[in-house]
Amino acid sequence: MEDNYPKAYKEVIKILDFVPQESVNKIPKTMIETFKAKMDDNYDFKIDINKGFEEQDLLDETKAILANIFRDYWATPYQRERIIAKEKYDRQKIEDEKRIKYNSNDIFTKRNAVKIESKPEQTINNLPVNTQKNSFFKKIINFFKKLFHLGKE
Repeated sequence: MEDNYPKAYKEVIKILDFVPQESVNKIPKTMIETFKAKMDDNYDFKIDINKGFEEQDLLDETKAILANIFRDYWATPYQRERIIAKEKYDRQKIEDEKRIKYNSNDIFTKRNAVKIESKPEQTINNLPVNTQKNSFFKKIINFFKKLFHLGKE
């Protein structure tokens, strides 16, 4: 997995050159300094001024950084509230999908159902064998009957 953040920082710095200075001043200086310190100086990025912002070829990381900057520093309170509500809704939707997909209550029943279905059908006769248990005294009596041939004629 490639780390695109140094390239994204470079793109953000280049984009901020085209943003009005009063908007750039709303961003903390430490954040801009961090972007400049961690950006990839060898990455060549140019903005095509003939294209709109949506048409620019930007990294996903750049879009995410700019979205956070907009939410935290440039948005009106109403816009910020709407953005945070949308993000919360999206996270909840993802969590609900995960909960349905990986339901901990059904995980074992599904696994057992698969095991049962995967076994071939067998007829196993597990009937108990009828054994007659005689008490100790009965065994002694039967022994003497056999000995004297009294029990069977």
